[in-house]
Amino acid sequence: MAAGPAVDPRGPRFAAAVTTVVLAVVLVTGWWPLLAAQTVVFAIGAFIGLRPAPYSVLYRALVAPRLAPTSEREDAAPLRFAQTVGFVFALVGTLGYAGGVTALGVVATAFALFAAFLNAAFNFCLGCEVYLLARRFTPRTEHTS
Repeated sequence: MAAGPAVDPRGPRFAAAVTTVVLAVVLVTGWWPLLAAQTVVFAIGAFIGLRPAPYSVLYRALVAPRLAPTSEREDAAPLRFAQTVGFVFALVGTLGYAGGVTALGVVATAFALFAAFLNAAFNFCLGCEVYLLARRFTPRTEHTS
């Protein structure tokens, strides 16, 4: 399986920091429309790509020009998987809040917040690690010519 496009690893960490703030605001206020907006952000990163994702656009426009260039690159595939996991938790949280099952909304949002915070604060992408672990245990088929 070929590696996906490479990205500046500082971008996803910036996105995780913004996501951490958004999810913390949701938990404090219970304002589920903000969580619904975050769900859309996750969906763009997961299903369309990291480049057009809103926080990635913000990073490239506002943050990256102020940083020294880096040659460090990271495979996008684990990051997109992490966005998919975030999308699932945010969607469940949004449905929980919107459907009046506040406890479900809180728990799902808290899980997403925990993962985003790990990435923002400690540069540990939980979804990326799950992706890599799953790949390790997924049988690969040999292609012969």
